[in-house]
Amino acid sequence: MTVSSQSQRQTQLAIMRRFAAYIRDGGSDLADAPMVNDVSVYTDPARHAAERQKLFRETPLVAALSSEIAPGAFRTFDATGVPVVVARDGGGAIRAFLNICPHRGARLVRQEEGRANRFTCWFHGWTYGADGRLIAAPEADRFCGGMAGRDHLVALPCEERHGLVFVIATPGLAMDLDAHLGSFAAVLGAMGLDSAERVKSGELPVAANWKYALDTYGEGYHFAALHKQTLAPYFRNDITIYDRFDRCHRVSWAQKDWDSWASKPESKWPVRAEPAGVHYLYPNTILFCGSVSPGKSYLTVFRHFPGEEVGSTVTHKAIYAFGGVKSPEHRAEVEAAFDATAHVVMSEDYVTAAEGWKNMCALPPGSTVVYGRQEMALQNVHRALADGCGMALPGPAGVREAAR
Repeated sequence: MTVSSQSQRQTQLAIMRRFAAYIRDGGSDLADAPMVNDVSVYTDPARHAAERQKLFRETPLVAALSSEIAPGAFRTFDATGVPVVVARDGGGAIRAFLNICPHRGARLVRQEEGRANRFTCWFHGWTYGADGRLIAAPEADRFCGGMAGRDHLVALPCEERHGLVFVIATPGLAMDLDAHLGSFAAVLGAMGLDSAERVKSGELPVAANWKYALDTYGEGYHFAALHKQTLAPYFRNDITIYDRFDRCHRVSWAQKDWDSWASKPESKWPVRAEPAGVHYLYPNTILFCGSVSPGKSYLTVFRHFPGEEVGSTVTHKAIYAFGGVKSPEHRAEVEAAFDATAHVVMSEDYVTAAEGWKNMCALPPGSTVVYGRQEMALQNVHRALADGCGMALPGPAGVREAAR
């Protein structure tokens, strides 16, 4: 067993002890009070613009898993509205650049991903290396005056940590990734993301504000009503385990069959070595870990990106096999898990999100929504996002206090 697996096993055991106590004695992790939030946090164009700038242009975002960009490979990253290419050179160094040819502004890399140690602009043939330096400009003596400042792609802040590649989509900003991750870095470090192999990916659009789409990944209250046939048969919505790590969190819900072991000795508990639960990485990423079958587990990553309009969101979803795909049957199982989850999200969560967000736009000014005591995740996420975009939560002071 690896150090990561040992760490995860101990974490899982600690979480299961808390679940067992709640199953035996009743209760759940709870905030001190409900939180009231103004619907304008979902509908206000000015707030939306501030979020797109501060949270999606000036904050480190997950652009890819490290395993998706091997030496000599590249991936484009356009979800913030800024064209970005992330490339790893033959020595393993990873860099990000604006995916813009400095000569005349054309898109430089036009494939979503691939392998290349140089990139040639299809407009005039200027060629750049994976380090961003200009290698060749055809007939430079006649066509390429004013080369100063055009001999290198525009670099973006880019670092990787714990199996994730982070990019800030604005040139010239400093990236303090340790401060950004805070105490959540240890959680990520124990998850074993370096070993994850991508199996399938896709985009899930929804006509709703991005935070409305994000909310359902942090609460289980809707399981019994919205997911009657999909999640409700397997999960309870009355027991939540919540752990906050600065602006990030891990949240889990009790499974209905856990009553069978909750009163047994710990030696009889089905403790897993793989990470489990819904992990939120500020500001827009969800990492969900689950098992396909014994010995085979998967990681699903959901990254939520707001569109230009307040009510437009695209969720980038990808599923990965920890330790790589072990067999054709394993790949088929993981692909089936992707399809099943996407179906639930699109046919249930996002249908409701689109309807609900449209209704919010019809409410009179000052209307509010409520996050209950068991929805600590939503309370803290909205508080962190408001702080991150430099805009206070609207409404009367004092109503929004909850457990921190």
